[in-house]
Amino acid sequence: MGVNRVSEILQVQFPIIEGGMAYVGNGELAAAVSNGGGFGQVAISGRTPEGFEEQIKIAISLTDKPFGVNIPISGYFTYNPYFDVVQKYKNHIHAISLASGDPRPYIPYFKGMGLKVMVLVGSVKHAINAEKAGADIVICEGFEAGGRNSPYELTLFGLVPQISKVVTIPVVAAGGIATGRGVIAAMALGAEGVQMGTRFIATTECQAHDHYKNLLVDAKDDSTVVVERSVGRVSRVLKSPYVNKVIELERKNPAPEELYPFISGQRNRLAALEGNVEEGWIHAGQSVGMITSVIPAAEVIQQIVQEMDEYRESLNHALDLFLNPSGEVRI
Repeated sequence: MGVNRVSEILQVQFPIIEGGMAYVGNGELAAAVSNGGGFGQVAISGRTPEGFEEQIKIAISLTDKPFGVNIPISGYFTYNPYFDVVQKYKNHIHAISLASGDPRPYIPYFKGMGLKVMVLVGSVKHAINAEKAGADIVICEGFEAGGRNSPYELTLFGLVPQISKVVTIPVVAAGGIATGRGVIAAMALGAEGVQMGTRFIATTECQAHDHYKNLLVDAKDDSTVVVERSVGRVSRVLKSPYVNKVIELERKNPAPEELYPFISGQRNRLAALEGNVEEGWIHAGQSVGMITSVIPAAEVIQQIVQEMDEYRESLNHALDLFLNPSGEVRI
């Protein structure tokens, strides 16, 4: 019997990764995901280097399981202070995920620290480049995902099978996954693990405001929308009257400096941490319509594993009917 390569690389029970989430990817949540058998991550987005270090210390204090950190390399940060924090705690951090930019200059640097490196990609060519540069895992994020997405806008259903055909390192699927059925579907497409963001926001350990969590529970299948296209970016957020104003402004093709005050990180912080959705916006992926409760992170993982076990029998039956529609006994 083989070993799941994602679980082996990350040293976890289940190949379920917590996505990097601006402001709300905190240390307590990372520890809870890891304690539940998955792989938690502390995000730097929305944090000062000091705040980032504090969340790592919290994670260390709450778990003896492997966890990681997420760093977007899009040019919005002065990275050296954050890299110094990673260097300081490299013996406690198991892996790092790189997103939103060219990871190739950074992969050797972090592997030199002894860390496993995961790279978030939105196209086949970027997956190939990540593998050539030495990445241990490639995370394929579909257009369904919440937050900042690839401008290629490829869906997970098209992305994962194409990437899994051309790389030899493990493929993890991200975007629109929140249930056991979603995990099974991702693995059928060629993934060996999954990454979830939105589902882990609606957990008791996440520092997101309760209003944010409750909005996720109340959301439906069509409750998300993409903003920032007018300035060449793609960001999936939860619909709201405030977001409607942003979209209306974008229809006028505003200059970046005109739009920025409405889509800044401060506006995200207001809504995500303070619950002020009248003056800010919050990230959410298309999986949001499948979230029905705010529960502990470990319970989320338990539910997914249980659902996978339940769906396995019905899936096998459906496959048998598909491959043998006549119902005749095959020899």
